[in-house]
Amino acid sequence: MAKLSVRKPTNNLYFDFIHQGMRYREQTELLDSKANRRLLQKKLDILNAELITGTFDYVNSFPESKIARRLSKESLEAEAIQSSAYLFKNFIVEWIEENKLHWRDSHLVNIQSMINKYYLPIFGETRVDRITRAELLKFRTSLSKVPGRNGRISLSNNRINKIMNPLRRIFEEAADRYDFNTPFVRIKILKIPKSDVLPFSLKEVSYILENVRPDYQTYYLTRFFTGMRTGEIDGLKWKFVDFELRIIKIRETVVAGEESYTKTDASQRDISMSQPVYDALVQQYKITNNMSKFVFCNKKGECIEHNNVTKRVWYPLLKYLKLEKRRPYQTRHTAATLWLASGESPEWIARQMGHSNTEMLFKVYSRYVPNLTRQDGSAMEKLLRQGLECSL
Repeated sequence: MAKLSVRKPTNNLYFDFIHQGMRYREQTELLDSKANRRLLQKKLDILNAELITGTFDYVNSFPESKIARRLSKESLEAEAIQSSAYLFKNFIVEWIEENKLHWRDSHLVNIQSMINKYYLPIFGETRVDRITRAELLKFRTSLSKVPGRNGRISLSNNRINKIMNPLRRIFEEAADRYDFNTPFVRIKILKIPKSDVLPFSLKEVSYILENVRPDYQTYYLTRFFTGMRTGEIDGLKWKFVDFELRIIKIRETVVAGEESYTKTDASQRDISMSQPVYDALVQQYKITNNMSKFVFCNKKGECIEHNNVTKRVWYPLLKYLKLEKRRPYQTRHTAATLWLASGESPEWIARQMGHSNTEMLFKVYSRYVPNLTRQDGSAMEKLLRQGLECSL
């Protein structure tokens, strides 16, 4: 509570009060008298009401006070520091530091690239709590006008979604930390056109293996008949090849030249070697075992760089053979469809592929296996015919 007190040397009245745990005294030029006390009582009542309700503002109540000027300066300095912390460019530094321990180096590089290329030029100097939903939508629209890769007119919806997703997480964290409502609301992901897998037929596989460079024949044969992802086969080490049990242990992967854990926990698996794969790896062992820890390597014994191989070996080969241009990842799809077409158990195939269940298998590949996924009723017709014949 505030009260009126008297300064003895001068006999002047002053306000004596506690604010935010600190005691303050504000002098007046009025002498202690009943008339002057009545004159100051109204201000005292207002002061007490503001202190009780928490609405007291030192500068407004005592604008000429040296203490008010000092507090005002400190407040401005504190606000400037806080405002600086709120800047998008400063918050993003904190966000990266707090999250990078959970990320692969390749993911960190990708995030930093998006921040520097897309986020900072637009939002860098703006307080993170003052960026609006409308500005985010405008930003997304601007991305649709950015030229894409390989001569594309614009970025694909898939790429735009990948740019927007980290931004969503950034605002969720900032909103939670600084107590404001995230502007990233009702911003749905863009629809991505469904893309079909384009596996090779067994005839095309044979055609490719007959014509590929001899030093890459074993590499592509292994890709076609094991379903390994690019990072898995490029990072495959001899210590994970068990010739006795005839299995390939998928334990690591290579992404952007970095050796790391597999894509998911389910990706940790053992792939059974078919006879062609077994024979191919026995042959490869004679070539690279003494020069590298990697099964497939360059002349320096380092793991192969998939972009270089794709551009110098894979695409030129498809062009030479007059086959439709397809990403090397289609070798994985090829393995799945060949396994299914041969009648292998879907559960077994899912394990070979590194899927946690068969849902993805049938969702992606079912149309390539009419004998397992017929929808014309012929399977039921055959069953009923056999059953009826047995009962007659």
